[in-house]
Amino acid sequence: MVLKEMLNNFESKNINILLKSLNSSLEGLTEAEVEDRLHEYGFNQLDSEKKPTIIKRIYENMKNPLVILLMALALISYLSGDKKASIVMVIMVTLGVVLKFVQEVRADNSAEQLKSMVSTTATVIRDGEVNEIPLKIIVPGDIVHLSSGDMIPADVQLITSKDLFVNQSTLTGESLPVEKVVYDKDYDNDFENTNLCFMGTNVESGTAIAIVLNTGNKTYFGKLTSKLGGQQEITDFDKGINKFVWLMIRFIFIIAPLVFLINGFVKGNWFDSFLFAIAVAVGLTPEMLPMIVTVNLSKGAIVMSKKKVIVKRLNALQNFGAMDILCTDKTGTITCGKVMLEKYVDIYGEDSSRVLKYGYINSFYQTGLKNIMDESILEHKLDGEDYNIDGKYEKTDEIPFDFMRKRMSVVVRNKSMEDVLICKGAVEEVLSICNNYQTKDGTEMFKGEMIESTKAIVKNLNEDGFRVIAIAYNVRNAYKKEYSVEDEKNLTLLGFMAFLDPPKDTSKKAIDKFHQYNVDVKVLTGDNEIITRKICKEVNLKVDSLLLGSDLDKLSDEELQVKAENTTIFAKLSPMHKERIIRTLQNEGHVVGFMGDGINDAPALKVADVGISVNTAVDIAKESSDMILLENNLLVLEEAMLEGRRIFGNIVKYIKMTSSSNFGNMFSVIGASIFVPFLPMLPIQVLTNNLLYDISQTTIPTDTVDKEWISIPRRWDIEEIKRYIFHIGPISSIFDYTTYFIMLYGFHAFDKPALFQSGWFLESLITQTLIIHVIRTNKIPFIQSRASKPLTITSLLIVAAGIILVNSPLASAFGFTKLPVIYYLILSVIIISYILLTQIMKNWYIKRYEIK
Repeated sequence: MVLKEMLNNFESKNINILLKSLNSSLEGLTEAEVEDRLHEYGFNQLDSEKKPTIIKRIYENMKNPLVILLMALALISYLSGDKKASIVMVIMVTLGVVLKFVQEVRADNSAEQLKSMVSTTATVIRDGEVNEIPLKIIVPGDIVHLSSGDMIPADVQLITSKDLFVNQSTLTGESLPVEKVVYDKDYDNDFENTNLCFMGTNVESGTAIAIVLNTGNKTYFGKLTSKLGGQQEITDFDKGINKFVWLMIRFIFIIAPLVFLINGFVKGNWFDSFLFAIAVAVGLTPEMLPMIVTVNLSKGAIVMSKKKVIVKRLNALQNFGAMDILCTDKTGTITCGKVMLEKYVDIYGEDSSRVLKYGYINSFYQTGLKNIMDESILEHKLDGEDYNIDGKYEKTDEIPFDFMRKRMSVVVRNKSMEDVLICKGAVEEVLSICNNYQTKDGTEMFKGEMIESTKAIVKNLNEDGFRVIAIAYNVRNAYKKEYSVEDEKNLTLLGFMAFLDPPKDTSKKAIDKFHQYNVDVKVLTGDNEIITRKICKEVNLKVDSLLLGSDLDKLSDEELQVKAENTTIFAKLSPMHKERIIRTLQNEGHVVGFMGDGINDAPALKVADVGISVNTAVDIAKESSDMILLENNLLVLEEAMLEGRRIFGNIVKYIKMTSSSNFGNMFSVIGASIFVPFLPMLPIQVLTNNLLYDISQTTIPTDTVDKEWISIPRRWDIEEIKRYIFHIGPISSIFDYTTYFIMLYGFHAFDKPALFQSGWFLESLITQTLIIHVIRTNKIPFIQSRASKPLTITSLLIVAAGIILVNSPLASAFGFTKLPVIYYLILSVIIISYILLTQIMKNWYIKRYEIK
């Protein structure tokens, strides 16, 4: 009904020409026309949203610098005649790429299923009927209805509009919303054209009817995205991974040439030294890192989906684990979000059915975004009375809500042919445009005493936990066709509507949990300070530190940095205030999450390290978020946070294991190259050792993480990783040198290269495989903390595989020979000693650097 009324008001020859050119009409397209256009134009989605093809996915995986390095080394080995080594390298590359590919496909399939649970729709007219449809199936020629909170679903041209303001910051960088009106004139560029709205922007306030011009990649946003190659902002997580990768690559470029030169000069066989150096380079490469990261993140996303959390961006999980401040809106997050209209009183504080009636009329006729208070008003009936609004009033116009005025008005014509402007909104903003108040006998002008009395009523309601809005009106005998903000003046205050939105049963427990896990919770709300204090007190949040939006406006950025750290409650905020607070906290080095579900939350959701919304949120809030909750429950967020920390914990385990092992091997290889008269290990043996070790670590994503480790937020600290490498890595060299001594002097292997190489191969493989169980925890391994069954089984299988290989018929093909039984007894002592010494060093390291 409302849409048809809006359409009846438009008059434009240009629109009629446009409708004809797109073979459309004000009745919308038929289903048959939609099918044809979907076939012709495709779905309304960008290339970046489409699933990559198998070839493209493999290509993306092959672009990894570690994979490129390994392939280059494999090619060099092949061209040098060492085909066995090149085959092993190719197997290693294939293993890493295939495992990563399989996990990505699984993650994508899961993500598609999960995203289908999150609904983002548009209102369209088809076959003369109004329908809510997925954005994906919008086609050129569709007639769409736009209102507050909507994403612009495609590039559209307005047919008619009412006080329409659109946020174009994603495309133009403009911080303020731009008014869009139907106006027949020429423009210098498309963004100055007030008739056009673009995909990727959103409606801040007002309403409109528009016709779709372009969809998908043909939109301005689609073309811009394709030029940028679909690149996403590099997160702190990505930067940390890249830093580690390049740290290891630098190690390789230093050590490999050094090993080549030492062996070349000492042994005189430059060709064999060259092949050995290549094998050492491969051995230092953490080629399983991409796969480990992907498996961890995708596993975490699947785990969270079972807990009703949809992860739109995988890396958001790790960022969530690193979060040390959670900022949240109050309504619908801390509170139930299902408000109930409890009171409707006049300016004396007495029950008034007229207040309810006028509030009902306002909510019934508004065409913009209906919030939870509107829904509560429309559900409320007074003693079973049905207002029969359609029969008594005719809507004339409306003045939509915006976040500067914090109010909205509708104008209706009654049977006496009077235009009645009914305004509802935030108390202070409505009072500012009232000069009269309603009495039992008529109206009176506001005077000082009455103003104080009115404020006292509102304050008392707020202190009881009620959210209060004001209702005011103005009757006009000389009516006009269109009304604007300028008409919101000289109103008569009718009374107040009070809503109760109590805290959720889970809020206090969830906030206590966040504090337990060292995450500070701050409330950022547009509500007033009195009711916010009461709600926060009930959920055990500090209420002694509070800042209002008006206070923020007076503070410089430096002053706000000091205040923001110690303030728990921020009230009466605008959308820009929320964004500024989050940026300020980030500038202080915090990882900030933000949870919200309204239009006013979109800027904060975009700038936060992790944006969190709910499936019932407005489109722009869901689009701006990294994670979406199917259940609006802070306890679910706590689970997501802990999962993020577990994911990061397992990734760090792999990094510490690999880097410390490789660093230790570096010293061992250099020493052996100097003192051993032959190659300490053949290239094929080095590569086989590394391949088996890599396989042992593929089950790290299944491992548990100590509760103590996940008790605090964790961020990338490449300096701490370096420090760990330098302290723990060289320990393995002690036992490698012990093995050298035993093999050379105990087993007289000076002239038995195969015996020496077999002995070091097994010692190196078994010690670095089993030491996983020491490095994976800050506790005592096997006793206080045990690895997961898959990781334990894999470790034992790899140890068994190494022993079997050395003693199998294939041994000679790899240059191995059988070892005496006493070797295995000595090896047992070495392994136990290595584990004990590493544990001692680890405990010292933890105490020395106060690692938790």
